[in-house]
Amino acid sequence: MSLSSAPGLPPEQGQLRVLHLEDNLLDHELVRSALEDQLTPTPSFLQVEDEAAFKEALESFEPHLILSDFSLPSYDGLAAFELAHTMLPNIPFIIVTGAMGEEVAVDTLRRGVTDYVLKQRLERLTPAVRRALAEHAERERRRVAEAEIRALNQTLQLRLLQVEQLNAVAEERRLKQEDTARQLAESLTMQKTFLAETSHELRTPLTALLGYLRRLERESGESQTLSDAQRVAQNMTRLVNDLLQLTRGELVQNIEQHFVDLTELLRAVGRDYGVEVQAGPLEIVADPGRLTQVFVNLVGNAVRVSGSASLVQIRAAQRLNAEGQPEICVQIIDRGPGIPDDIKPRIFDKFYRGKEAGSAGLGLTIAQQVVSAHQGHLRVIDTPGGGATFEVCLPALEEDEDDAGDLALVGELMDDMD
Repeated sequence: MSLSSAPGLPPEQGQLRVLHLEDNLLDHELVRSALEDQLTPTPSFLQVEDEAAFKEALESFEPHLILSDFSLPSYDGLAAFELAHTMLPNIPFIIVTGAMGEEVAVDTLRRGVTDYVLKQRLERLTPAVRRALAEHAERERRRVAEAEIRALNQTLQLRLLQVEQLNAVAEERRLKQEDTARQLAESLTMQKTFLAETSHELRTPLTALLGYLRRLERESGESQTLSDAQRVAQNMTRLVNDLLQLTRGELVQNIEQHFVDLTELLRAVGRDYGVEVQAGPLEIVADPGRLTQVFVNLVGNAVRVSGSASLVQIRAAQRLNAEGQPEICVQIIDRGPGIPDDIKPRIFDKFYRGKEAGSAGLGLTIAQQVVSAHQGHLRVIDTPGGGATFEVCLPALEEDEDDAGDLALVGELMDDMD
């Protein structure tokens, strides 16, 4: 057994420190020889003979293992165990004695002594030491796992309490300040961002912890403690998954398309944020709920980064694309700080958060998935004079040939933004 990798020992120390309470020097040498012949690297021993020296050694020597004779002239093994259990409650304690009746042996184990070995059977000492150290390491692993679960549980409960508090604040503001829609929208946006960040923070350590607990169960066998730990971790994982429903791109898998008055939809979004809308009569076949989700996300981002709704504008028109097919393009134009060229290729990546993002990095990913599900495309370009313009282009309804010239003219006018 190599002690440099033994469970429960500090890796930077490696060497096993053994405290031996024994008044007979010859017996101490026999015990020491038995362990030195079997354990590598060679353990470090400290022999003491009385209570005072034993107590001092517990404080200064910091042993990994305690061996003790059962009967000494001025002290005894059980009293030594009680003292050691008080000062170092988790350290293995093995009694090595010359004679011990069965009832006495059972009583020592019942009181919490790790094991006992008779001096005339010292060949049992090394296996007993190895077993005691392995059991100690296992207890330490379980203690650490349980402590991590408790800490995660406290964190989750605190976060859920904060979510409830945010919900209460949002509801109070809605009831008392219905005329301040902008403030309510900002509060809801902050809440969604908080939920996404909280879920992402907790999901990764929970997944790792569940894997660790399952591996520990395979290595150590089933136990009630491990089963309870896994159950608590799984319950927390389910709670986190509920929060993740707001952050997953899978939300766009089901598209229910209808005839939609796109102009009215955009005006409704504009009213919500106090943003000007320039759009003639436009109709499209799409999912109104999903499109609202896209434009709310884009307009909300634009207002946030610009700092004022007066610096944001929505424009929409029908035009011909490069293939000569009619399409409806909606531009969300802001006069904010803009988006650097090196960041533009990454802003649609899931969980990407730039310095200017101020969010969980999921809104643009979901918006792009919604637009793609409608057979359209979403891009970002620079706003002339400073700022950013997000352009959403979707297939338009079939038009008569007489309208083709008008659509081409509109397309040229909107291309002036590029």
